Amino acid sequence: LREYARIYGINQKRLELAKPGVLVMHPGPMNEGVEIDPEVAHGARSVIQEQVTNGVAVRMALLYGVATPKREAM
Repeated sequence: LREYARIYGINQKRLELAKPGVLVMHPGPMNEGVEIDPEVAHGARSVIQEQVTNGVAVRMALLYGVATPKREAM
């Protein structure tokens, strides 16, 4: 895991090489300390928590849509 983190992990040093204003996103589940450094995952550029929040709402809406009986068109 250390080698994976060293080669592929996103850390503060790598984030500084990105364009200004770049957002940090992750589809989850996230392996903090391996895929992404906790400082980056919870930093000012991170929108991961918003992704999680919105993802839950989207999944709830989809489940409601497929589980609710459809009305017949008149």
